[in-house]
This record gives sequence, structure tokens and C-alpha cells, in this order.
Amino acid sequence: MESSIALGRLELSPGPAVVGVTGASRLSGLEPAPERGAQRRMNGCVPLSHQVAGHKYGVDKVGILQHPDGTVLKQLQPPPRGPREMHFYSMVYAEDCCDPCLLELRNHLPKYYGTWVSPDNPSDLYLKLEDVTRLFHKPCIMDVKLGQRSYDPYASQEKREQQIRKYPLMEEIGFLLLGMRVYNVSNDSFDSYDQHYGRKLLKDTLKDGLAKFFYNGIALRKDAVSASIGKVQQILHWFESQQQLCFYASSLLFVYEGQPPATPLTNPLQDKTPATSAALKDEHTEEYNNNNIQVSMSWDYSLDSICSNHKSLCQQQCKEQQPNHNQEGAGQENETTKGAGPGAGPAVEVRMIDFAHVFPSDSHDQGYVYGLKHLLSVLQQLLHEPELH
Repeated sequence: MESSIALGRLELSPGPAVVGVTGASRLSGLEPAPERGAQRRMNGCVPLSHQVAGHKYGVDKVGILQHPDGTVLKQLQPPPRGPREMHFYSMVYAEDCCDPCLLELRNHLPKYYGTWVSPDNPSDLYLKLEDVTRLFHKPCIMDVKLGQRSYDPYASQEKREQQIRKYPLMEEIGFLLLGMRVYNVSNDSFDSYDQHYGRKLLKDTLKDGLAKFFYNGIALRKDAVSASIGKVQQILHWFESQQQLCFYASSLLFVYEGQPPATPLTNPLQDKTPATSAALKDEHTEEYNNNNIQVSMSWDYSLDSICSNHKSLCQQQCKEQQPNHNQEGAGQENETTKGAGPGAGPAVEVRMIDFAHVFPSDSHDQGYVYGLKHLLSVLQQLLHEPELH
């Protein structure tokens, strides 16, 4: 009970690089965007055009932006959710982290480049993240919420009932389709489906509903289904091997290349080359990163304790593993398969996102594991389906 109350007292402690900005002001919602110039008001940043779910810039109080360097800016949510998510990323991507479990987890997350503040709006703090879709020409994107419940252990009774009403089948199914956009080859356009589509899916319509994501207007992309299964199996393996974190209301982001492999491809990096870690640390003068902001953790079960508890056990192992698990190298193997050329097979990514409700644990995350296994079973059923027309 005491821990639950303490969660509501999470505050941001501004780092020395930002002068005159309080933690409370950083978490305030965006002011209504002006009618003219709203698309470019954030120092060259624009609303993320291919977002399929979650808080959207200009619609909700917080939102997601695209930075000119190709990264994604996720505005910090009000406490305790925002500080908790920032602390999660900071813990996993800490330079001195040597916990094998967290180092492996990096392979399944977007890369984290610290925090970002625009001089145009110094009261808002953003997480600077990799855009997982950046190397795709026609990215087909799906956001799937995982777990048997979408509220955390400290949620009020009202919040629990609200979440259950949104999708009563969550406990039985273990996942919820929040949104997707699919490239239709026949008319060279994208078909979009929002959260209302996903909430209408029942147990007997779930397979067909999920199949829409892999149907390109001509055929069912079983190659992308098969590749997605492999990615989800890797994430399941991680969850079955760890007993230190539990994830609530977290999602998997699926991305595959919608442009047929036989079609000549242009270089997707010509206009949006992703910034390297070094480049991100050397932003131009109109903007600045502030990676020194700390979260004041007043609750007993700080995520920080997880990493510190393992340091003494893996210091020797850390010396051997660290060169292969540094921040810049994380996920390099995956990047070689993204944006594959004609005949090289589908480019597919599956990453974990949304960590505002991650908590320490001493047991397996059974709810998330249940959802992953059921999702895998539905995807595997799609491989045996006849072609859709």
C-alpha cells in the first residue's frame, strides 16, 4: 500500500544542462498548437506521420514527433508514467550496465538516445528513440498490446474496471490489436485500422482480423508472417529466461516491407539517413540533448535496484561482454536485414514499445508470456491458411 502511494510522488529532477526549468513544468501537456505553422513549430520536428496507435500530437495532451535527424521524439507523460518509462530506458541503456538480461533486452527495444528538449518549447521533455520504420520503403505497421491485463498492480478500482470494459476478452486472448496500416499493392495506398477495429475482434474472428495486416490486396504475405513468428519467438525466449521485470500495457510494434521484393527499390536512406550515436551527441546549436536528467525515485522498489543487484554478480562477465553489447552496437545484426533488396527476403522488425507500466518482479511475467504464446499460435495458423482473394 505504501509503495502504491509513493508511486504518485515520482518527480523529475532537472539536470544541470537545463537552467530555469522545473520538473513539474516539464511534464505539463502541450499547449494548443497554433493554426498556422503547427507542422514545423517544434524546431523542425513534425508529427509522426505513420503512427498507428497511442497518444497523437495535436489530438492528445502528449504526442510523438519526428525529428529532422530521423529519430522519434516521444513526449514524456505525466508522473508517475513518464518518469517511470524514462527510468526504464535509462536503466537498460546505461553505459555501465552489465546485467546480461538487460543487455539482451536491448535487442528487442528501439535504441534510446537520451532525452531532448526544444528551445521553442523548453517546458516539454521528450524521449529520443530510434524510428524502427526508417529503413522501410512502404512500411506496414501494427501495434499489438500484450498481456492478460492492461492495468498495473497499483491501478485504482475505477481504472481496472475502465480497462476491462474497453476489451473484456483481454484476459482470455492475451493481446489486443491497437492499430495498423497496411500497404495495398493493387492501388498503391495504405489501408488503416484503429483501436476500435481491434476491440471488435472476438476469439473466432481474431485470426481473420490479424490476417488483414499481412494481406496486401493481392495475396497473404506468408513470408512476412513467417519472419514475424521468428522475431516473436526470440522475445518469448527472453521472457521465459527472466524473472526481474513485469510489463503491463506494453506493446509489440510489427513492421514489414510492403513493397514487393520484385519491384526495383530506391535507397530509403537518401533523404532520411539515421543519425549515429555520435551524431546525436553533436546536435546543431538550435537544439540540445539533455541526458543528465534524473528521476527522483521515492518508492522502495526502484528499477535502479535491479541493475545494482546484479552488478556484483556479473562484473567479471561484464568485462568480456560489454564490447559486444554497447549502446551503439545494440541491434546491429537486425539492421543488416532491414530494407533488404529484391530477392533477399522480407524486411521485418518486431520491437517492444511503451514502458510506462514496468515494475520489478521476482517471478516470470506470466501474463505477457501467455499473450505471446497465443499470438504465436494465431500467426502460425495463418501460415496454413489458403490464399486470400
